[in-house]
Amino acid sequence: MKKATVVLPIALLVSVLFACKQETQIPPNVLFILVDDLGYADLGFSGSPFHETPHLDQLASESVQFIHGYSGSRVCSPARATIMTGQFTASHGITDWIGAKTGTDWRTHQRHDPMLPADYQHELSADGTTLAEAFKQNGYRTFFAGKWHLGGEGSYPEDHGFDANVAGWDKGSPAGGFFSPYNNPKITDGPDGENLTLRLGREVADFITNSKEEPFFAFLSFYAVHAPVQTSKDRWEKYRDKAESMGIREKGFEMGEKLPFRTVQDNPNYAGLVASVDDAVGIVLDRLRSLGLDERTIVVFTSDNGGVVAGDAFATTNLLVKGGKGQHWEGGIRVPYLIKVPGKPAGKTLNYPVVGADFFPTLVDLAGLKTDPVQEIEGMSLVPLLDGETPSARAIFWHYPHYGNQGGVPSAMVRRGDWKLIRYFEDGHEELYHIPDDPFETQELSQENPAEHARLTALLSRYLEKKQVSLPVPDPEFDRELYNKRLEEMEQVLLPRLEKQRLDFLKEDWEPNSDWWGSITTD
Repeated sequence: MKKATVVLPIALLVSVLFACKQETQIPPNVLFILVDDLGYADLGFSGSPFHETPHLDQLASESVQFIHGYSGSRVCSPARATIMTGQFTASHGITDWIGAKTGTDWRTHQRHDPMLPADYQHELSADGTTLAEAFKQNGYRTFFAGKWHLGGEGSYPEDHGFDANVAGWDKGSPAGGFFSPYNNPKITDGPDGENLTLRLGREVADFITNSKEEPFFAFLSFYAVHAPVQTSKDRWEKYRDKAESMGIREKGFEMGEKLPFRTVQDNPNYAGLVASVDDAVGIVLDRLRSLGLDERTIVVFTSDNGGVVAGDAFATTNLLVKGGKGQHWEGGIRVPYLIKVPGKPAGKTLNYPVVGADFFPTLVDLAGLKTDPVQEIEGMSLVPLLDGETPSARAIFWHYPHYGNQGGVPSAMVRRGDWKLIRYFEDGHEELYHIPDDPFETQELSQENPAEHARLTALLSRYLEKKQVSLPVPDPEFDRELYNKRLEEMEQVLLPRLEKQRLDFLKEDWEPNSDWWGSITTD
């Protein structure tokens, strides 16, 4: 008996084939996780002996880790603008954190520095194409949660391509601290004592749930681990006991160029704050897995600048590199840098230097977006690296014509291949370092390598001239005696005070106040 032949109408056949094609070409989702002030060695997978980050350690095992990953700047706003625009700081013009004083206003800090800092752009330009806008233009739902610090009213996340914004406004730190009430007009308060970091994780997880049927771009931008450094009593107890079991050092600071530098990771409050970030990341990653979206979602994890070794809360030490936030040393710009791409090799580390400007072209490439950004994209797509190729060396530039709250000085830098050149604007001198062999930048090599020095000097000069950058100017009222007196106070007064505070944090009966920064409630 002859089998019957089923003939589908042409229209139905085309519809079925088109549906199958669409099913195999579902655009990937993107989850971008940005931590504030997280140090290069603050995580378990990156070498911390003290902090515990199991969720991030697991993410690292599923990702490509770039161990020479850099932020776009040594401080927050410029680095965030670099991620959003794919440009270096000299191009987008936000060269300092928004709100920092410039010119003669700098004198009000009474730091008596030799130069007056240059001016800078005070909000993200509306003329360019942001990373969020690139995804939105391609049909993605876009969502922002957390710290913005790229401008005030009229230059919030919703003005730059995000469909929704929770907690992002002009402030660079959590106005109400890390426990509700938050004193933030862009987020509703939770129950008294609610943890802000965990709340942001839940907000993103809920957005993912509500967007599971369509492609999304979610940007989780923690206020942690920026000051104020606050944690709950149980977290403090856990890490205080751990510090004691590891052996509490008598000294935890040494004098740096302008400020004391922390030299040990043993701050139980900071460790608790890092742990809250890890927990919040776990909330989001667990939601992706529970919805079956983890194999369709690209995950990025990084920090906006290096950990705070000096200044602010003197919270951590970067262990494997010199210096920290606000400084031109590796510790100021070297950051955790993970990219997880389903279907691509995972669990490997790469040495090729990459930077925050690379996220824009990389994510656009990975998602297959059709976009034509208004601005020049200075980052490069890292897809060839993810696929196992090794591109030729390229130049990465940093321009910071300012003084930092953490002891940093006005300077510009370029890294090309293994070499890094630093130009100091106070006196114009330059230093050359071979970073793979000297991450603590102790061996200045310009005399031994005059050809490399000349090459990088010319490269940096051409770039800064092309960009017509703003520069600091000498302060005609500079007083060397007052400057030296302040340095003496930092060593003779501040350093002993920091050592005492550090040991106080580790006493069995220490407490910040009766309700532990609002984390303990009586309801």
